[in-house]
Amino acid sequence: MSLSAALTEEGATGAPSGRLRRGLALSERRRKRQGWLLLAPVLLFLLFTFIVPIGGMLWRSVADPEVAKVLPRTVASLKTWSGTGAPDEASFAALAQDLSDARTDGTLGLAAKRLNYDLPGYRALLQTAARRNLIDATPPFKAAFLAVDPQWGESETWGAIARASGPVTSFYLLAAVDMKRQADGAIALSPPQTRIYLEVLLRTFTIGLTVTLVCLILGFPLAHLLATAPPRIANLLMILVLLPFWTSLLVRTTAWIVLLQSQGVVNGALESMGLITEPIQMIYNRFGVHVAMTHVLLPFMVLPLYSTMRAIPPVYRRAALSLGASPLQAFVRVYLPQTVPGVAAGCLLVFILAIGYYITPALVGGAADQMISYFIAFFTSETANWGMAAALGAVLLVITSVLYWIYSRIAGTGGVKLG
Repeated sequence: MSLSAALTEEGATGAPSGRLRRGLALSERRRKRQGWLLLAPVLLFLLFTFIVPIGGMLWRSVADPEVAKVLPRTVASLKTWSGTGAPDEASFAALAQDLSDARTDGTLGLAAKRLNYDLPGYRALLQTAARRNLIDATPPFKAAFLAVDPQWGESETWGAIARASGPVTSFYLLAAVDMKRQADGAIALSPPQTRIYLEVLLRTFTIGLTVTLVCLILGFPLAHLLATAPPRIANLLMILVLLPFWTSLLVRTTAWIVLLQSQGVVNGALESMGLITEPIQMIYNRFGVHVAMTHVLLPFMVLPLYSTMRAIPPVYRRAALSLGASPLQAFVRVYLPQTVPGVAAGCLLVFILAIGYYITPALVGGAADQMISYFIAFFTSETANWGMAAALGAVLLVITSVLYWIYSRIAGTGGVKLG
């Protein structure tokens, strides 16, 4: 007897149907709990390998607790400061007391390091104040600080402390795009001699777009051949496409160093054919970066294109040809529009991977070819400036998210409807 028939029979005979409904609801809840238990390992994996690390990175890009912890009295006294000129005597007295406590606790270097990010030379300024015994001076403290270094009378010196008062700051995110907040709170471009990240971002996007375009030009006909070739030939070509996945990235990159160096295989072949008279510089420059990255990322373009092209029925093109369209018209107006989702997916995948590359540009590129990932690694491992590294990573995350949104719009409208 079916469930609907059972419910009908219970209602017709006047038997209580609430018990059956409660049983069904209990069974449904049990089924949902079992489903969540099956999903729990995947959810935990995503939580600890994706959500938590990204959340930690975003928090580090805005967290700023160091100065408020080391100089609490000074930070509190600057809350009423106008932002112009030097503050009043109370702020100088608070700074002297904070420096005394920091010297006793051994935490002066923590605040000096953070303030030096904002204003170069601040580390020496604080250490000089400690060495000159300003922390043990007697009132007036303002005159004592100014006698040691007139920089203590400048608004920018105190503005650095005010900007680093925490617990959160926009300093790192603004610095990641070559901007900074001035003492009066206004946001402006950094001095020309310190602007590097906008140029690095532009270089990163330029390399990423170039590699993506080259991969599309090379990958589209290759994917079309894979999708239309007989199975025996297509399988062999697919093995060749997947071969880079079976080789270490480091091995593939160093192989290009051997091939492209001045005394390498490529230059030797060109010289033996008489095409060149002296070696061409093809490594440790932008050309080497493009070649090595294209080789590594080409499969990521071919595979999405191949999967899309395989799903396109060949009858559409044959129908267009039978209706009088030329082969070129059938390809451009019927076949090509249906490959837009694959093109969008391949370009997005290659570009996102390209702008995050580190090892390949570091090995085959020159000093002017390093991308944003190089600076993230530098701030992480060399200077331990986690805030700046996290801010640069956050910029890449935002760019990636915008690109994914664009891709979702293209993929949602890129197909064509025939018939």
